[in-house]
Amino acid sequence: MIPNVDNDALVYLNGELIRLGDAKVSVLDRGFIFGDGVYDVVPAYGGKPFRMDAHLARLERSMSAIGIQCALGRAEWERIVLDLIARSGLGDCMAYIQVTRGVAKRDHGFPQGVEPTIFCMVSPFKRPDAALREGGLSAIGAPDLRWLRCDIKSVSLLGNVLARQQAIEAGVDDVIQFRDGHLTEGSAANIWVVRSGELLAPPRGNLLLEGIRYSLMEELALECGIPFQMRAISEAEVAAADELMLTSATKEVLPITRYNHQPVGEGTPGPVYARLRAAYDAKIAAL
Repeated sequence: MIPNVDNDALVYLNGELIRLGDAKVSVLDRGFIFGDGVYDVVPAYGGKPFRMDAHLARLERSMSAIGIQCALGRAEWERIVLDLIARSGLGDCMAYIQVTRGVAKRDHGFPQGVEPTIFCMVSPFKRPDAALREGGLSAIGAPDLRWLRCDIKSVSLLGNVLARQQAIEAGVDDVIQFRDGHLTEGSAANIWVVRSGELLAPPRGNLLLEGIRYSLMEELALECGIPFQMRAISEAEVAAADELMLTSATKEVLPITRYNHQPVGEGTPGPVYARLRAAYDAKIAAL
């Protein structure tokens, strides 16, 4: 049994609800052998999913991008997620969904006539506390050494794992990655830059995973009257930023107040972050 995990929690596995402690997948599952699968994470507040449509749409895009055929439609995905959240009795939680190509003889080519392995579980998560909101995170710059299809939310996360471990060993919260001198993302989050009051984001494309907060932050910036631009951002611009921010499903939006062991701006969360943070919280409160 895995410590600190509720093995009695109900999970969905290939059409059945079973205890997490009883859930088993073949060692020949292509997700285990090849990392041949995709996933997504739907956050929920007070038991109510946040932006579930967008998360499920991204899951479907990821499956399509790697040619996984899944019989479940959007309504069925929603039913599974809502049912597990309700059964969990949890308030703030996250629904983890994973789909692999299924179980087959080990061979690199796509197997024929194989059903995908479908798994979903719900776990509690703790929202960022006051210390993180008010003190911010620390980060260092690092080269982006991952593959060239980062837009697919793949279970093959070794590059992200190595990036996060680099941050841990450097004694910081995360890395900010660059490819060919331009910003991509953090180890498992999107990065935002503020210069002269304008919110900047690297362009959508295959070099980064478009977080669900990508469209949300653009939406919040418009509502708050904050100028927004999506374009290539150089390492020098990140180093000289007035503010830096990080977004993800479970970290929401947080300031990065130290970068490469130097303060970002005044070394405290900035005014653009404060407005976006308040607007983000209002979206959650409105669920």
